[in-house]
Amino acid sequence: MRRMKKPPALLALMLAIQAFAQTPQPPGDTERYTLFQAPVTLLRNAQLFDGSGGAPREHMSVLIRDGRIADVKPDAELRAPAGALVKDLAGGALMPGFVLLHEHLFYPTERGSYGAFFQSFPLLYLAGGVTTLRTAGSMSPYADLNTWKDIREGRAVGPDMDVTAPFLNGIQAFVAQVPRLASAEDAVRQVGYWADVGATSYKGYMHLTREQLAAIVEAAHERKARVTAHLCAVTYAEAATMGIDNLEHGFFASSDFVDSKQPDACPAGDAVPRSLDALAVDDPRMAALQRRLIDRKVALTSTLTVFETFSHGRPMAPAAALDLLMPQLREQYVARYTAIQRGGPNAYGRVLAKDMAWEKQFADAGGLLVAGTDPTGYGGVIPGYSSLRQFELLREAGFDAAATVKIMTANGATYLGRSADIGRIAPGLRADLIAFAAPLDAARPALPDVAWTMKAGRAWDRARILNAWKGQVGLR
Repeated sequence: MRRMKKPPALLALMLAIQAFAQTPQPPGDTERYTLFQAPVTLLRNAQLFDGSGGAPREHMSVLIRDGRIADVKPDAELRAPAGALVKDLAGGALMPGFVLLHEHLFYPTERGSYGAFFQSFPLLYLAGGVTTLRTAGSMSPYADLNTWKDIREGRAVGPDMDVTAPFLNGIQAFVAQVPRLASAEDAVRQVGYWADVGATSYKGYMHLTREQLAAIVEAAHERKARVTAHLCAVTYAEAATMGIDNLEHGFFASSDFVDSKQPDACPAGDAVPRSLDALAVDDPRMAALQRRLIDRKVALTSTLTVFETFSHGRPMAPAAALDLLMPQLREQYVARYTAIQRGGPNAYGRVLAKDMAWEKQFADAGGLLVAGTDPTGYGGVIPGYSSLRQFELLREAGFDAAATVKIMTANGATYLGRSADIGRIAPGLRADLIAFAAPLDAARPALPDVAWTMKAGRAWDRARILNAWKGQVGLR
């Protein structure tokens, strides 16, 4: 029997496939962005902030074995095991990886529209020291869920993610990408659906009624999930009574002090910032609200970064952060920032200073203050840099360096119920770390340069990630 000849086109295709299989492929993100990793690593000569809130310790060593912290001791007391990779930090600061609770995988592309950037943002967050995050409301929930699945299974690089369901808003329009809930029954259906497909937390938004928010809290708690909210129609005091777990944006979103506030109605225009602008820093009504939140165990998320962008007299985002944006997004941000600065002193600037004081009062009184950056508004809050700016703004608010580290690490882990695994530098915990090129200065809020971020014992190359994604935010 004669053998049939393969058609020339088929033969060419087979040869091409064979050649492709034999050609070395470009490295994936894990290989491309890894700075170092070893079964056993010893980090030496660090200024150590362990996340407990205690004072930093100098000349400290951290031993890492199989991705977890094996030991933490002074340099003189901890020898490198045979075969260990040894890294001298030359006195630079070392702290736990950030655990931030108001992040997103989207960014404003134009007024009322947000693009999903699930390729760039996870890497950029990691470059900025974020090893665990909560998405705090989603515009593209399946992208968020799939991204986290890919990270868990090693197909993508990024922080751990507590994936929040889509924003749960009332019937009023917010943006076209989120549901508009007409009733409490609508809200409960949303909670059930998103829990079934993998969401692990929920966020209420500005126009929810008291009935809707209470239904969300009850339904989520039945599923052992937590609820946060950016409020307006419902006051902080009302939400605390319902048993909400968390409130976003410090006290910026508190409508409790609007004189004309109507039940289940979000005050129009700038009524909320004007009411806060008129409130004294030491007003006893604010102290009473703080005490109510603390007594009800409601955590408060500080997002000073996003409100700074609306405030007169504040600096522009760093040039290196703006370099990450595609040109159109950079131009949009610069134009809006410039207009705000030209407009002169504004209520946002005054309330920013007050909110810093109120957040400090809340924490000092025993409240659980956590942190996030919220890359929304009109832009300028850019992963890779925004986490570092949030740290500096908390320092500006009056927290010392050790307390700020705790807010941005251990407090977030406590809220997520993961304090036995992340958020501190202690034996047995996962080796999630941020190394800085120099020690932190107790007298200055500004942070030194980040050298690298480590997650589960693998150190990621900040410089390489940032260089690779220049001009890409807005595209990918």
